[in-house]
Amino acid sequence: MRAVLQELTDLLALERLSEDMFRGQSQDLGWGTVFGGQVLGQALSAAQQTVPRDRVAHSLHGYFLRPGRVDAPIEYEVDRIRDGRSFTTRRVVARQGARAIFNLAASFQIEEGGYSHQASAPEVPGPEGLFSERELALRFAEVIPKRLRERATGERPIEIRPVRPVNPMQPDVREPVKHVWLRAVDKLGDEMALHRYLLAYASDFHFLTTSLQPHGLSWMSRGLQLASLDHAMYFHRPFRFDEWLLYAIDSPSSSGARGLVRGQLFDREGVLVASCVQEGLMRQREEPSDSSV
Repeated sequence: MRAVLQELTDLLALERLSEDMFRGQSQDLGWGTVFGGQVLGQALSAAQQTVPRDRVAHSLHGYFLRPGRVDAPIEYEVDRIRDGRSFTTRRVVARQGARAIFNLAASFQIEEGGYSHQASAPEVPGPEGLFSERELALRFAEVIPKRLRERATGERPIEIRPVRPVNPMQPDVREPVKHVWLRAVDKLGDEMALHRYLLAYASDFHFLTTSLQPHGLSWMSRGLQLASLDHAMYFHRPFRFDEWLLYAIDSPSSSGARGLVRGQLFDREGVLVASCVQEGLMRQREEPSDSSV
């Protein structure tokens, strides 16, 4: 496994402090605060480690309470709310020091059969021939802010290929729809829980920013404050995160300084494997003279 992917899987594995207490290190992606997907993936990892191995996560609901510090570890306390015959429920509170920064409710289920139907995958180009985010960043490295340049152009554990890339320095007005292909950069083992942690981590990329597209803004627009407020995720069917998944995202609404986004994740055969919903803060702190950095 490539070192950069091993580093991420180690980050999500956590250190066990006691039966229901875990510690995770913080990752600095250059944004000044902990990436929301990191806290999401680590909290799911903590919950999963207190659940019997025959039960897998089928849903999670999380609230981001405070920004996480990148220079301090995060402790995850698991509350074993319920252990039923078919379902297991866990609550996780993430803290830095005495301050709670995130809480998660997650439900796990034994494998069962049942009725099945799904939405159809959108018809978009496959990942072959598309530029990755890293390749796009290398083409415009000289205009990327210095604090972000190393991360943007360096090797990444997750490869992301947008179908229609947006230039964050000069965003145009678009409909609130986005499609990106994503996968781990190397083969993973067969432990399905790991694939879920990684997908939870990656599900926060490109998500809330879809709400900015109708307004001609990007996450780098001057004076714009963006933050995830909550995140819900549903795992429908088995998948592998070391194979391409299509993330189809849309934003049905933005109002009251908040944007709502929905996402569906399909494998290469068009099988719907997971769905996500998030509401996030979209606040203009100042009136910019233009929307470029």
